[in-house]
Amino acid sequence: MTIPFYQIDAFTRELFGGNPAGVCVLERPLDDRTMLAIAAEKNLPATAFLVHGETGFGIRWFTPCGELQLCGHATLASGYVVLNVLQRDRSQVAFDAVAGRLDVQRDGDRLALDFPAMAPLREHDPELVTQAIGVAPAALWEAAGGRGMAVLAGAAQVRALRPDPSAVAALPFSALIATAPGFEGDCDFVSRYFVPKSGIAEDFVTGSAHCVLAPYWAGVLGKPKLFARQLSSRGGELWLEDRGDRVRIAGECVPFAEGTLTIR
Repeated sequence: MTIPFYQIDAFTRELFGGNPAGVCVLERPLDDRTMLAIAAEKNLPATAFLVHGETGFGIRWFTPCGELQLCGHATLASGYVVLNVLQRDRSQVAFDAVAGRLDVQRDGDRLALDFPAMAPLREHDPELVTQAIGVAPAALWEAAGGRGMAVLAGAAQVRALRPDPSAVAALPFSALIATAPGFEGDCDFVSRYFVPKSGIAEDFVTGSAHCVLAPYWAGVLGKPKLFARQLSSRGGELWLEDRGDRVRIAGECVPFAEGTLTIR
């Protein structure tokens, strides 16, 4: 069996920036063990598996360690493959995932995701994460899926973080977002995303984290449309809009590789 495979850098305008994702286009579904083995072999932050459906494509995402319930950058990359390679005459594609229907549509040079909003729900004592990240946040929140969000005083503080991965993994959160107001005159807010429980010390650019961040910062800053940067080693740019129970997450993609995988 041969599988068309694409590697796309998502949420970036530059090659080798953003977050790399694999996209496998399948004629029929594969078993979970094979998809996990492919994701482990490619060793990318996430690999998406697409299967043609009646109204669009079914989509699932795997890291080298397991399956994801929601993944923004690999969905953006999948939208790029469908709209720029497989079906160039289309302006929008729908993906059916365990999280529900996820649309990707053209937005000029960008692609825009339509994802569920996950506004922070519960506040915690900031001291809970101070030792793990090496700085005391101004506030600590928890959102759907057990994601923690530490709000820091400034963007430079987020950039300078050197968290202890084992200490972050021991926290009662599935992942930890660090965020702060953006650099003056540059962006509305910044973030970093730490996921050691999923085998990723720090993710490069995380669309799903902005399902939490967009509603929070829209409320704090008093405006629904936002521009954000994720301050990982590769960096990422996201254009956001808070739409109540949904979040629009837009970004650009750069293709890196195209080929086939051979499964015998």
